[in-house]
Amino acid sequence: MKKIEAIIRKSKFSEVKKALHDVGVNFFSYWDVTALGNERIGKVYRGISFSTADIQRRFLSIVVNDDFEQITIDTILKHGATGEVGDGKIFVYDVKETYRIRTGEKGGETLR
Repeated sequence: MKKIEAIIRKSKFSEVKKALHDVGVNFFSYWDVTALGNERIGKVYRGISFSTADIQRRFLSIVVNDDFEQITIDTILKHGATGEVGDGKIFVYDVKETYRIRTGEKGGETLR
């Protein structure tokens, strides 16, 4: 099993969420974060100057069986990208075990 963490633009979240559901990733956690990146370009929008370094992001935490790892990553890459600096990052970790609290069962079936 793998844990996939992704930091994406908030503006792309709805598209990424729908695309993940379409490929069968139906459960994940997410929350709003402020990310600080390497880019230090100032932008002006409607006469107001702002830094692109401190842009609101959405953090996704997804645990999938190994056979869904690449599908999940490809979906986030495809639907989370704008082609601009600051599209985000994806991190992948090994997961040793999962448990379903309600029944006590463990293993990959708890993710289905």
